[in-house]
Amino acid sequence: MGQGRGFSAIIVSLCVLVLLSDMAHATTYVVGDDKGWAFNTSNWPGGKQFKAGDVLVFNYNPSIHDVTKVDVNGYHSCDSSKALEKHRSGHDQITLASGTTYFVCSIPGHCQQGMKIAIHAK
Repeated sequence: MGQGRGFSAIIVSLCVLVLLSDMAHATTYVVGDDKGWAFNTSNWPGGKQFKAGDVLVFNYNPSIHDVTKVDVNGYHSCDSSKALEKHRSGHDQITLASGTTYFVCSIPGHCQQGMKIAIHAK
């Protein structure tokens, strides 16, 4: 019976190490780099390899912008009326899930001026 507990402890320890290893490899990205979350940010993701667990940091002035998670239709039409999430802190940190995630600024006209990004995470 003692061997069973020891083996279980080893398995649990290995699982914890795997989880910690994945978290240690997560990358934090500042959306828009030095400009932050601003107009004409839609091309910012180009050339970057995102993965599930990576963190996006959105820096912006919350009195004039926000970060709104939308579906693919909301992204293409710049329609945030069916927002999935809305952030307004000015320094939002969002952890990516696998798949494609869409963000826009819901302030009228901002999305149309390039304040939107589509992020594909593996």
